[in-house]
Amino acid sequence: MIGAAIFLGLLALLVFSKRYAWWRPAVGQAHPRILMYHMVSEHRSGAKFNKLRVPPEAFDWQVRWLKENGWYFALMSELATPEKLPPKSVFLTFDDGYADNFVHAHPVLQKYGARATLYLVVDRFNRDWSTAKKAHHNSGELKDEPKLSDDQVSEMLASGCWELGGHTLTHANLARLDEAQKLAEISGCREKLESDFGGRVSSFAYPFGIYDSTDVALAETAGFDTAVTTEEGIDADPGARPFELRRVKVSGKDNRLAFRLRMRTGRRG
Repeated sequence: MIGAAIFLGLLALLVFSKRYAWWRPAVGQAHPRILMYHMVSEHRSGAKFNKLRVPPEAFDWQVRWLKENGWYFALMSELATPEKLPPKSVFLTFDDGYADNFVHAHPVLQKYGARATLYLVVDRFNRDWSTAKKAHHNSGELKDEPKLSDDQVSEMLASGCWELGGHTLTHANLARLDEAQKLAEISGCREKLESDFGGRVSSFAYPFGIYDSTDVALAETAGFDTAVTTEEGIDADPGARPFELRRVKVSGKDNRLAFRLRMRTGRRG
């Protein structure tokens, strides 16, 4: 019986360690964290993309926890001069442009005096861009997900809680485009967003996190100061590779312990 109990205890510890990777070394708090979000909404039964849906109650707790623990909510435009950032800087970033960002995330930012960067797809309506990465992701789930209207985006920007980043014109898979098409998607989104909403758009996010050295060069050519990937982690020196910045992925399936550990190490279990 004692042997079985010890075995079960060790098994439970192994499972816990694999899930949370608590043993990974902490990254110093002087290094800024860039958090990656997509949607803030309740999970849907049978949905393929629930990992992208952070429940509103969980998001409220995450932002409150960050504020209570002394984190400074920075905008991506501030990362152009990382040496000026205060210690414990965190960047909340949202990809694509889902309507729940206005309905659920926006009030939370206002509530806690937080700020975020929205990487907005220009032509975002009636597009099932998930199929541009994997053809079998043709459920229409993301196509049917309500997207932000221009009026909602304008209200978010006017609040001072948000700034815009570029995310291509159509959420294109850059790996499938020639260089001229890549530049049109990357440069065109910045020009269109600046024309429609005013202000400078200084940061870019590679759709699906798919990019190569050509895309890095084109993002700089297009006039961006920084670009984010979907590579997990925390950059010790964001200025070293400003067009290949890593992010901390926030999953809709994270509990509070998982979120705290991701803030500590930058990575999932």
